[in-house]
Amino acid sequence: MAKRNQKKPQIARQRRTILKPKTRNQENYMDFISKSDVTFCSGPAGSGKTSVSVGTACEYLIEKKIDRIIITRPVVESGRGLGHLPGTLVEKINPYLIPILEEMNKYLTKATVEMYRKKNIIELCPLEYMRGRNFHGCFMILDEAQNATFEQIKMFITRIGQGSKAVINGDLRQSDLGTQQGGLYTCMRKLAEIPKVGVCKLDYEDIVRSDIISKILRQLNKKEDEAEEKNGSDPVKYF
Repeated sequence: MAKRNQKKPQIARQRRTILKPKTRNQENYMDFISKSDVTFCSGPAGSGKTSVSVGTACEYLIEKKIDRIIITRPVVESGRGLGHLPGTLVEKINPYLIPILEEMNKYLTKATVEMYRKKNIIELCPLEYMRGRNFHGCFMILDEAQNATFEQIKMFITRIGQGSKAVINGDLRQSDLGTQQGGLYTCMRKLAEIPKVGVCKLDYEDIVRSDIISKILRQLNKKEDEAEEKNGSDPVKYF
């Protein structure tokens, strides 16, 4: 006979992370997103480009400032596209979006993200399949935009509907396009003076993923940084 006073097993509840900037530049990044309809951000790996944009999108959804979150990125890595991957379209793109989903799990909890994906409140969409669609009341994120062409970024921007925000971020020193011209730098340069368009940069000092990353990137990029500074221009990856 079972004991009446047995304690029920405790179910651990995941607590969501509250978005807080870790550096001054990250704070500026969040300010740009708040004040702009379209925000471009460039910076090195580990500087918070994706984390800040995803965290802000989740906060907007929680506060009901937007209805949906749309996540996209170019599915081209090392010269290969979707064709070589098995499975459905969603199954093909999922591996590319794992970093974003991991960030979302922090800011919304894993259970909430899974529920919102089932209800299509969070949509993962390959950039190549966005043409012809309109997104109203959405927070749109184009991640890894250094792998997008000028035409792809222009197409993404023209998908923005009423009441929507868009964030376009990337590291201009980590392109997988090979000899093909990426469009991120061109768009940032041409649109910097347009009202309601924010262009910001993150630097080595903003790398919070690991202290060693900043030291390694400084050393690996030293020759390129010195050459660009000598020519009177900012390092290309930071615009």
